[in-house]
Amino acid sequence: MSKSNFSRRKFLSASLLSTVGFSAIPNLSFGKNTVAADTSKIRLGFIGVGRQAMGLLSNMMKNPIVDVVAGADVYEIKLERFKERVAKLYKEEKREAPSMKVYGDYKELLANPDVDAVVIASPDHWHAMMAIDACHAGKDIYLEKPLTFTIHEGQELVKAVRSNGIVLAVGSMQRSGANFQHAARMVQKGMLGNIKQVLVNVGTPPHPKPYDLPIQPVPAGLDWNSWVGPIPAIHYNEELNPPISLNPEQNEKVWGAWRWYQETGGGLMTDWGAHMIDIAQWGLGMDRNGPVEVIPSTGSAPLKYIYSNGVPMVIEPFDEGRQGVKFIGEKGWIKVSRGTYDTNVLACERKFEKEEFGFGDHHIDFIDCVVKRKDPVVPVEIGHSSCTACTIGNIAHQLGRPLKWDPIAQVFVDDWEANSKLHYTYQHGYSLG
Repeated sequence: MSKSNFSRRKFLSASLLSTVGFSAIPNLSFGKNTVAADTSKIRLGFIGVGRQAMGLLSNMMKNPIVDVVAGADVYEIKLERFKERVAKLYKEEKREAPSMKVYGDYKELLANPDVDAVVIASPDHWHAMMAIDACHAGKDIYLEKPLTFTIHEGQELVKAVRSNGIVLAVGSMQRSGANFQHAARMVQKGMLGNIKQVLVNVGTPPHPKPYDLPIQPVPAGLDWNSWVGPIPAIHYNEELNPPISLNPEQNEKVWGAWRWYQETGGGLMTDWGAHMIDIAQWGLGMDRNGPVEVIPSTGSAPLKYIYSNGVPMVIEPFDEGRQGVKFIGEKGWIKVSRGTYDTNVLACERKFEKEEFGFGDHHIDFIDCVVKRKDPVVPVEIGHSSCTACTIGNIAHQLGRPLKWDPIAQVFVDDWEANSKLHYTYQHGYSLG
C-alpha cells in the first residue's frame, strides 16, 4: 500500500475515534482496499436492496462517517426506492448527499472505485458468489446471515476473505445485544456449573420444504434469470420477491419466502438458527468448532446435536415458545431471546435497560473494524461455523439418519452420501471466484 493510502487510513482512524467515541488506537494491517479520498468517510455500496437492506441502510447511515454511494439489484423498482430512500435519509440528517449510482449487475458496482465496502443482503443462494467476488475486488463486506447456502461455499469464502485481507462482518446482530453477551459470558465463566443441555428454539417447522408455489408472470423490470442465478431454474412467484410500489409508497408486507424452500434457502434452521444456534455455540465455546454428531428428529424426538464435550443441543420450543436459547447447568439455567433475559441463578441475574436490547452497535462495529483493519464481533470463521451447524441439521433431516461430523476437517465421517450434500452443481454457467 502506498504511503498516501497509509496516511489516509491513519487520518480516517483518528476521525472515527473523535466522531463516535472509540478510545482504542487501531492496529493497522491492510488488505487491498483503499478508503475514500475524503478521509472522513467510508463509502458503502448495497448489493440487494429489498426489505432487509432498508433496515440496514437506516442503521448504517446513522454513522456520520458513512456515505452511501451505490446500489445494485435485479429489480428496477427496488433500485428506484433505494435511491429515494437514500436521498430522504440524507435530507433528514441534514447531510450533503454524494453522487449515487445504481446497477442491475452487482459486478459493475464492485468495479466502481468509489466504493470502499459493500453490504450484501441478497437471497442466500447468492451470498457466497457475491461475497467472494467482493473479496477479489478489494471491498470490505457486511454480509447478511446465514453466511452461505452450502458448506463448501462457506469454506471458499473463508479462504477468500483471509487471502485478500478483507474485513467481513456477519449480520449475526444478536452478538451485539447486551442480554445475549451477558448470557454467553455467564455460561463461559461457569456460573451455571457444568452444562447439561442446551435448548434452542428456531421456530416450527424448522426444515425447508420443496418449492411448491404456483407459477406467476414475471413483473416488468425484474430480471428473473439473474435472480435465479446458479440454482436450477425455478418459476417466478411474487412471494419470493414481494412486490412494492412507489406512488403511493407500499413496501414489502412479508419477508421473501425464498427462505422457506430447499431450492433457495434453509428454512427456519438457517433463518433463525443462524442467530440462535450461533448464541448456543458461543456460550459453549464451540463457535469456531462445532458438533461431532447430529441426530434427526424421529416421531416426538427433536433434532439433536452432540458436541465433543458430551453436551447435547436440542432443537425444540421451550417455555413461552419464542425463538431463543436456554442453557441448563448443574446450578440452574439461563434463557435468553430478543428483548428478554431470565435466570434462576442469583449470581447470573442482571437488569437491562430497554436500549441494551438493541443491535445498533453491530453496524458501528463493522465500520470501526473497516477503519482499524481488525476482525468484527462476528468474523467470517464464526459465521461459517454457525451456518455449518444449521446446514448439517438440514442434511441429517433430508437423509433421515444420524450423521458423524468432523468440525475440523469439515466433512462427514466416512459418509459419501452426506458429503455429496456439502455443495451442489452450479447451473447456467456460474462458478465461485
